[in-house]
Amino acid sequence: MKILTQLIFVNIIISQNQLIIPPALNGNNFELTIQESEMEFFPGIFTQTMGVSFPILGPTLIMEKGEDVNITFDNQLQDTTTIHWHGMHVPAEFDGGPHTPIPPNTTWNPHFTVKDHASTMWYHPHLMHKTNEHVQMGIAGFVIVKDEEEALLDLPREYGVDDIPLVFQTKTLDENFQIVTNMDSSGLDTFLLTNGTRDAFVEVPAQIVRFRLLNGSSERSFNIGLDNNANFYVIGNDGGLLNEPIELTELLISPGERYEILIDLNNMVGETVSIMNIGSHIPNGIYGAEIVGGMGGSSIPYYADNPLNGSDFILLELVVTNTTSTPITSIPETLVVVNQWNPEDVDETRAILFSPVVMGPNGALNGPFQFNGQPFDINVVNYEIPLNNVEIWELTNQSQIAHPFHIHDVQFNILEINGEIPPVHMQGWKDVVLVPPQNGTAKFITKFEDYSDTSVPYMYHCHILTHEETGMMGQFIVVDNSPPAGIDVENTEPLNFKLNSVYPNPFNPVTTTTYSVERKETMSLQIIDITGRLVTTLVNGQSEPGIYSIEWNATHDPSGVYFVVLRSENQIQTQKIILMK
Repeated sequence: MKILTQLIFVNIIISQNQLIIPPALNGNNFELTIQESEMEFFPGIFTQTMGVSFPILGPTLIMEKGEDVNITFDNQLQDTTTIHWHGMHVPAEFDGGPHTPIPPNTTWNPHFTVKDHASTMWYHPHLMHKTNEHVQMGIAGFVIVKDEEEALLDLPREYGVDDIPLVFQTKTLDENFQIVTNMDSSGLDTFLLTNGTRDAFVEVPAQIVRFRLLNGSSERSFNIGLDNNANFYVIGNDGGLLNEPIELTELLISPGERYEILIDLNNMVGETVSIMNIGSHIPNGIYGAEIVGGMGGSSIPYYADNPLNGSDFILLELVVTNTTSTPITSIPETLVVVNQWNPEDVDETRAILFSPVVMGPNGALNGPFQFNGQPFDINVVNYEIPLNNVEIWELTNQSQIAHPFHIHDVQFNILEINGEIPPVHMQGWKDVVLVPPQNGTAKFITKFEDYSDTSVPYMYHCHILTHEETGMMGQFIVVDNSPPAGIDVENTEPLNFKLNSVYPNPFNPVTTTTYSVERKETMSLQIIDITGRLVTTLVNGQSEPGIYSIEWNATHDPSGVYFVVLRSENQIQTQKIILMK
């Protein structure tokens, strides 16, 4: 294992390699193959990898907001996997979480309307107990979403020339230069790749250049800066552009996060500038800092042996060449209007507590970790969220390490971090927030709109993949509480009956409806499914005054949303129920 801690020094002294820029695919139809391959990272040595239609990583998919896209993934691995559309607002059945596996030698065909703002998204595997392995082996790719607002701005957008995607990843290699996916040795992630390229450089024109930054590492955070300490400009984060460019000299980016930045290279022909990781400035408690633990002498295995931790090192060297024929030479003053969700419209607030499964210094740093005292159970839906709910989620981290919290389905606005308004570059649209350690907090607001599905959940989890894999994940379904078509629930006169309760709800497979009748009425009690189809009639006829309890056994009915419908001759009450098998 000693060679693993020496690789970083080997990287520094050997010749550089031209940055791989993933090819861009445009259009509405994408046909892709998930495959095994190999890469020659070191001369004469072939490292086994995985990729999407390429030996490592995958093509950049360019999509237009409002268009319908159709994608086919052909899984030629010898293993089951999934493909998740990280950050994208898509139906749950096409989100690509652990509930939609792609077995070997089969295809998966997600198709959806692109609803996101112009932004930088990405796709990667998300199968339980396989996510870290498949991402480490190389399966990941960019999605660039374009829209009319972004097209009106004077921004660089010539892909691969002045608009360049960059994914930073670290991996552990064994003595044979093969990628180690065993999470026990993840603390020795000394092998750095930028776009799947070791010791990368790229030629860029002497003008304003746009870089789309993605932290695709399993654990490590990066602190982005330039070796000449020059300013750069953040123009967008996870889910879209900001109101205006934000001038920074350093930018912390945790696993799963994306930022778009502009670097001013005007009048610098012939010069070289390096994009750096300023690891010496990463705050303690964040993976990548010099120190992450400390309480009771706890530490991450191999962490102290990893020369990347707390160090400054080159991520990518920029070799500045002549300008293009149509250069962008200035930083725009404004970008887009970001209409954030209003806290006054909130329907519900949820609190999520991050804690170790096993208490004590070692558990508080190394995990496994859990949400609200429960490790992930794929058979348990943690939240049932009404469609169109506006919600605030309050996150509290009781562990010794910072956790990048990611939620599927939606983008959110960060309201607070440790009780303070977040820095301007972290405002706008986000889907990952780094929650500080040692009782650190974060609060965000979001809206669950457009899509509901009672059978396929969305996920929320820590995007440190080794934490996610060991149980730091939960799931929710978005449900449409509206009665099915054809049922009018408006009652203008006082009711002579009352639907008291339906319990349990959710249920499997039996639930009991209790209702009361004040005077003799002709009553019916029916079960209707989400489409409005009559499933069964439990009561139909004269009812004397009294209280009634009626059982429904749904042993032979599929999981999903149903409605209990209680009627008299001219009035109606309904109650939504969920059968969860």
